[in-house]
Amino acid sequence: MNSETLKATAEREVQEAFSQWLQGARAKDADAILACYANEVIAYDAILQLQFKGLNAYGQHWRNCLEMCGGDGIFEPQEPTILVDRELAVLHCLVRCGGEQDGEIKTSWMRGTQCYVKRDGRWKIVHEHFSAPFDIESGKALFELQP
Repeated sequence: MNSETLKATAEREVQEAFSQWLQGARAKDADAILACYANEVIAYDAILQLQFKGLNAYGQHWRNCLEMCGGDGIFEPQEPTILVDRELAVLHCLVRCGGEQDGEIKTSWMRGTQCYVKRDGRWKIVHEHFSAPFDIESGKALFELQP
C-alpha cells in the first residue's frame, strides 16, 4: 500500500475506535468505554483530580462520573479532527456533555483530546484530556460558552 492509502486506512480505524468510545459513553457503559484505553492511560479530566494514572484509576473515575450523570448520558462531539501517522494518532474536538440532574438536563461544552497508539493491530487511547476554559480573575469555569 502507498502512504496515502495507509493514512486513509489509519484515519478510518481511529474514527472507528472513537465511535466505539462514543457509543460506550452515550450508553453509559463503563466496560465498553474502558475497552478503548490502554492499560497505561494517563488522563487529565475536568473534575476531581489533577490526573489519573492507569486504567484502574481512570476506570473508577469514569464509573463515578457515569453515576453523577442521571438519565441518558449526553456526549455530542463537534467536528472531531484526526491527525494520524502509522502508529500514533491525535483526535481533538469540542464535546457537549452532561446529563440529568434534579430532573433537569444540564450540559456544557468541553474541550477534548485523545491520543491513540496502534498496538497489535488495534488503536487504544493512551492519553485523554478534557477541560473547560476559566476566567482567570474569578477562577470560575466558563460552562456557558458556546462554539
